[in-house]
Amino acid sequence: MIKVDAVDKMNEEERLKYMLLLLKGQVGSEKDVLANISNATAIIKACVGDLNWAGFYLMKKGELVLGPFQGLPACNRIQVGKGVCGRAIEEGRSQLVPDVHLFPGHIACDSASNSELVVPIIKNGKAYGVLDMDSPSKNRFKDLHRVYFERIVDVLNQYTDWEKVTE
Repeated sequence: MIKVDAVDKMNEEERLKYMLLLLKGQVGSEKDVLANISNATAIIKACVGDLNWAGFYLMKKGELVLGPFQGLPACNRIQVGKGVCGRAIEEGRSQLVPDVHLFPGHIACDSASNSELVVPIIKNGKAYGVLDMDSPSKNRFKDLHRVYFERIVDVLNQYTDWEKVTE
């Protein structure tokens, strides 16, 4: 059983370290991709405060398609190069956006979102999707968050056969 009540007493970096520890424990013994990324979103949402959305978009037939998430309903499909998620795939690097309203071409799936962090999922040189986090607060995400969310993708890449959920 996962316990997250302790995160209330932790500082931000302790929360992120704990989140990574929980994720490793959860995905290390499970091979089902959807189960693992569904639990990853729940762990993120439970451990990271001030989020209104956390989830995955997966590459299918050349575009990003909504995957498991926590939050309000979201855009079903995003074209590569469009919005923050599409830009992360196009450039092959994380996108840390302090104010989404200043990001050219931002796609507003939830009008409450004001900042965003998107980490591309790239394994063996192939892009499989993105891990996307939105916050209602501007400047919510710092470089510390980018580092830890990139580590989350690294952990998922160790245990995930992305080919099973993308086409």
